[in-house]
Amino acid sequence: MIIDIVTIFPEFFDTFLSTSIIKRAIAQNLVDVRLHQIRDYSHNKHHNIDDTPYGGGVGMLMTFPPFYDLIIKLKTKNSLVIYLSPQGKLFNQKVAKKLAKYDHLILLCGHYEGIDARVEALIDMELSIGDYVLTGGEIPAMIVTDAVTRLLKGVIHEDSAEEDSLQNGWLKYPQYTKPETYM
Repeated sequence: MIIDIVTIFPEFFDTFLSTSIIKRAIAQNLVDVRLHQIRDYSHNKHHNIDDTPYGGGVGMLMTFPPFYDLIIKLKTKNSLVIYLSPQGKLFNQKVAKKLAKYDHLILLCGHYEGIDARVEALIDMELSIGDYVLTGGEIPAMIVTDAVTRLLKGVIHEDSAEEDSLQNGWLKYPQYTKPETYM
């Protein structure tokens, strides 16, 4: 699977991609996570990717042209373009299982007041990780990447994946390590 992450802060992902299960999955070529700096697709000399909302309003919006150019460059017939936003469908294990069946995910990380609404013509799905405000879409992108990668064949032992909490809609029971008694 290929996961393309579009962000203004690619360095945010350094530790996430270089540790634990994600690191092993990348090393074993089970997933290819590619980071894209959206500023590289800016149409101005200062590489700005934000502007005030047309018609007024508070805050700044991420501009449409850089997203358009990059999505058109990355998207194939096997891609699923996902905008991570508070307005999206709630991400859960059931959604993660569906996403794990795709060959290519493109995750769009918004910032400020979000992305210019014209991006909706280019996305296939809008996902939210919950009803709270975050600084941007990077943490949701990590959550989606982690949850989906765990489900890919060969990433974790098949028995572990089948026994994971929420895999069958239930949380696990309490578990303990040895020794049986400690205190």
